[in-house]
Amino acid sequence: MSTPQKQLNIGMNILGFGAHSAAWRLAEVPATSQTGLEYFRNIARISEERGTLDAIFLADGPALRGDISRHPGGKLEPSILLTAVALATSRIGVISTISTSFNEPFNVARRIASVDHLSGGRAAWNIVTGASDALAQNFSQPQTLSHAERYARADEFVDVVLKLWDSWEDGAIIGDAERGVFGDAPKVHEIDHHGKYFSVKGPLNLPRTPQGRPLLVQAGSSEEGKAVGSRYADAIFTTQTTLEDGQAFYREMKQRARNWGRNPDHFKIMPGLSTVIGSTEAEAQARFDKLNSYIGEEGLLRQIAGRTGLSANELDPDGPLPWNKIGPTADYDPSHGFLEAQINLARRENLNIRQLARRILVGHRLLVGTPEQVADTIEHWFRAGAADGFNIMPDVFPSGVEAFVDGVVPILRQRGIFRHEYTGSTLREHLGLPWPESRYRQPRLQAA
Repeated sequence: MSTPQKQLNIGMNILGFGAHSAAWRLAEVPATSQTGLEYFRNIARISEERGTLDAIFLADGPALRGDISRHPGGKLEPSILLTAVALATSRIGVISTISTSFNEPFNVARRIASVDHLSGGRAAWNIVTGASDALAQNFSQPQTLSHAERYARADEFVDVVLKLWDSWEDGAIIGDAERGVFGDAPKVHEIDHHGKYFSVKGPLNLPRTPQGRPLLVQAGSSEEGKAVGSRYADAIFTTQTTLEDGQAFYREMKQRARNWGRNPDHFKIMPGLSTVIGSTEAEAQARFDKLNSYIGEEGLLRQIAGRTGLSANELDPDGPLPWNKIGPTADYDPSHGFLEAQINLARRENLNIRQLARRILVGHRLLVGTPEQVADTIEHWFRAGAADGFNIMPDVFPSGVEAFVDGVVPILRQRGIFRHEYTGSTLREHLGLPWPESRYRQPRLQAA
């Protein structure tokens, strides 16, 4: 018998009205859509029913940023929103972003476990630390913690959450009404955690979830971020923009997982991929040009400036990035992944700033082209050992997700690297991950 071909994993990242900052200007949906359920439910249903995608993903930042006179602002709390979305779907996973810097482990463990129960085993938590004074100042902190401190707190935070999720063993609920036995009390454990940042007695006040425990997703690309991700995460959302960088990151993270004693096949690497899709190259380029026309050259320069910590007037559109001025400062602590991806792409392809501005959206690799061209790139990275799958960020919703699931997904199916239908009901099953045993599971004496 032939060995089944390895399959891609694909998530849909719902970034506002789309990955392009001018997506809202196409007015495909009302400007008030993002505070209602139907917008998100529609994208989830398209992704599930027509795309059989693994999950939808919501980023988050609990602060209002930017000038709302020109740019969209406002976000629903993701775990609440995704609970509602999960109840309107049946198979697709829901991944919610929650910061470790502005929450407590017990609350997060309970919240995500609740989503997992209510969705029938489709929840995941995207772990972020929150690197912004604007965020910190909404939580009684004058400024954000240092990078090292944020990740030290995050490491302990995740450890506590996992202990809480494991504090109930499988089969702890018996439910024998006739004998009057509801649960097996010895299968529920206090975690009694005492660390630098947290003291949590436990146990969680919820039993094991339909997929054992919710999945963990992480996106940090700094040294500290890679350490936390490789130790705990089931999937890494990453930012590489060139094949060489993707392959290097893939090899590094799989080896880091091995070093923690993990099976690297149970640790998924999923780069972000922004898409602008048309039936022809010219059509895709015209769509992209139209979106760019709404923000102009100045807007494109501001995006580069925002991701490098520079001001737009420091950038020569026809010159290279000013390498000597880029990096963390007292007032700017950038996303390591986004900054590195941008710099590496510019250096590898010798791009000037004007060219670079048209090669990246929201910090990720950008493809402008036909469904076949997008499928070719996805397959190439997958087979070349640069990705286990991708987190897709279309330019505009909902037309961008429709273009992907109706154009790209059928090609990937024809090539035998993506499912035609779901074979499981949980997100863990979609990703091909094993059932996690509770760390507190007690060995049972065998009958003589």
